[in-house]
Amino acid sequence: MPLRSDADRWGSLAKTLHWLMALGIIGVGIVGLWMTGMKPPMAKIGVYALHKSIGLTLLALALLRIAWRLVDGRPRELPAPRWQRWAAHAAHFALYVLILAIPLSGWWFNSLHGYPLQWFKLFNLPALAAKDEDLARVAHAVHEYGFWLLVLVLVAHVGGALKHHVFDGDDVLRRMWPFARLRQPPTDGGPPP
Repeated sequence: MPLRSDADRWGSLAKTLHWLMALGIIGVGIVGLWMTGMKPPMAKIGVYALHKSIGLTLLALALLRIAWRLVDGRPRELPAPRWQRWAAHAAHFALYVLILAIPLSGWWFNSLHGYPLQWFKLFNLPALAAKDEDLARVAHAVHEYGFWLLVLVLVAHVGGALKHHVFDGDDVLRRMWPFARLRQPPTDGGPPP
């Protein structure tokens, strides 16, 4: 599987970053929901540290993914009604904004509370702001509501991919699925399936 994307499919690096982020988002979401209901507070410290470390990892992956996307390009768009192409572009834009905003707002929230921030106990990260409890409430709201907005956009994203796969019978999902063979013959821009 080639590293770079071509006219027919995503390259191996784009696929790897996509699926690592998908697994990370599911993991950090589960840990985040679990930790908010934990009692007593001292039991939460290790779980919060794990949540923060996964979130920072996702931020680094998001930056790498965006940088790669800018130099790698993308496969050609498959034929679809204009409104579906617009919806797909809007969903992808929202995903990129949210995969940056959610971990950054978590880092901001952590900083505003004056807590130290470590990445898997390997090194400390600097605070993004001075301690401010009032502003911390804003950062928490951005973080929490951003997560729920991400869940909605991801449901639309997955639903759209499944719609293309099941009902339209095209290769939208197969182009991102690891090791999947395309149903349609490739264009001149890519190797045969």
